[in-house]
Amino acid sequence: MQAARARGLAGHLAAWSRSAGTRSRCVAQSWCDSVHETPEDCVRGAALVVVCVPADRIADTLALAAPGLGVGALVTDVGSTKGHVCEAVQGVLPEGVAFVGAHPMAGSEKSGLEHARADLFEGRVCFVTPQEKPPVPVEAIEAVAHFWAALGTRVVMFSPGVHDRVVAHTSHLPHLAAAALSVLLQRKPLEWRRLGGPGLRDTTRVAAGDPLMWRAIVQENRRQVLRALEDYQAELEHLRVAIAAEDFDTVQAFLVTGKNWREHLDAELSLPVT
Repeated sequence: MQAARARGLAGHLAAWSRSAGTRSRCVAQSWCDSVHETPEDCVRGAALVVVCVPADRIADTLALAAPGLGVGALVTDVGSTKGHVCEAVQGVLPEGVAFVGAHPMAGSEKSGLEHARADLFEGRVCFVTPQEKPPVPVEAIEAVAHFWAALGTRVVMFSPGVHDRVVAHTSHLPHLAAAALSVLLQRKPLEWRRLGGPGLRDTTRVAAGDPLMWRAIVQENRRQVLRALEDYQAELEHLRVAIAAEDFDTVQAFLVTGKNWREHLDAELSLPVT
């Protein structure tokens, strides 16, 4: 909401949260024009609704909001999974209301109102994921894409299924890999935690994310997450076999490939998506 206010994209910004504490804090924010007790009241008269709840709660939240949605209203979201979400919301939205899923890749391990920023989306990729059946009006897709682009994101258009396959590897797997390393080290002597360097801190940073949110993500994208884990296990096994066989040429080739990919990452994340 801060980003929309800072860029002049809304005449009136209304907020709702299931947390009474968060609602009371929103009242004091300069970017928030009104705070409501229910989703239905919050969306009444809205032209655009952005649902910012965990993926497994999006459909239920929209079901509560549905009586307040007027004909012509446009709904988007920020959920980390899209296939199940885009399917589920079709059964709860009233006639004349369009839903176009979105996923801005702008999160971190931190959550809560205190970590929101007006520049949160600048330079970040945002997936826009219109479902094919039933088809979404082209003007609705264009409007949602324009909204996210106006917030500073680099919009890429994928189907919900392709989105889920991509982020299972590029977002969900990195979190689970960091969590697995943290769990492994938790079982080692406590003083080991004080003996690591920046590499340990960087590699495990995302493991500090909200476990309840990540449980929902894994549950919603279970099939693609399993595929990503299998791919990752295959690479680890390839490395383990090479080390066990003292095949250090293969180990070096493995490390060179990883180094080359990582060296291009920062530049690639700054390029326009085609």
